[in-house]
Amino acid sequence: MDDRTPGCYAVIFSSQRNDQPGDGYGAAADRMVELAKAQPGFLGIESARGPDGFGITVSYWESEEAIRAWKLHAEHVQARERGRTEWYDFSTTRVARVERAYSSARRGG
Repeated sequence: MDDRTPGCYAVIFSSQRNDQPGDGYGAAADRMVELAKAQPGFLGIESARGPDGFGITVSYWESEEAIRAWKLHAEHVQARERGRTEWYDFSTTRVARVERAYSSARRGG
């Protein structure tokens, strides 16, 4: 079952990574997903990053209160600061309410 249904909230994080191997980004990103999944109100996450370093991560939440609690999580605060100072050339965060959701799947394959 997909809990990311109309009425939930999407946090859309777009970013351009700088290319600094060995900077701890991968481990920190994995840790943020692990922590987010444990947060009350977390519904799911989708993420993609292209070879040019541009990425989009969408996390889904039950409420704006759940989003605020995640934003204030101590490790998340630290990771966001490292993002601003070390990992990203730029980033943008948007919060939106999901009004509709559509899905499709390829048949026979």
